[in-house]
Amino acid sequence: MGLGLVVAACGGEGGGEGPIVPPPPAPAEYADKHMPADWWGDAAKVEEGRKLFIGETNPDVNCASCHGKDGKPVKAGARDFRNGERMKLYSDSVWFWRISEGVPNTKMKAWKSKLSDEDRWKLVLFERNFGLAGKKWDDGKKEWADAGNIAVAKAEAGK
Repeated sequence: MGLGLVVAACGGEGGGEGPIVPPPPAPAEYADKHMPADWWGDAAKVEEGRKLFIGETNPDVNCASCHGKDGKPVKAGARDFRNGERMKLYSDSVWFWRISEGVPNTKMKAWKSKLSDEDRWKLVLFERNFGLAGKKWDDGKKEWADAGNIAVAKAEAGK
């Protein structure tokens, strides 16, 4: 039963991610949510995100069990966070929405019942390092932009 629960939290069946296409826009209740501006350069928040990602903070939440400790999926259908060309299509709002509500017709479940808003933002902050290191979401330009001297976490669990 435990294995079924872990597998159920991951993306859909089949391997590979298919063509790179933009995700749907975030629904109204998420569209105006953005990473707290002062977090992009906060190394402590990135580290907290890493601990959440690998299940160290809460064993019931272990993103790495599907997405891999280095962002390379270990379960079929899980999003490959290392693919910057794909991930740059996800605004911080869309990323937060997907973590919060899950992804329909996949095994990616909703995490809002297990994680606070703050913890879900920490995951966005950490996960973006795999494919978009050194970037932050620029809502004015609606794109990922260079963030200057921001914290870039090591994308590995065993620091």
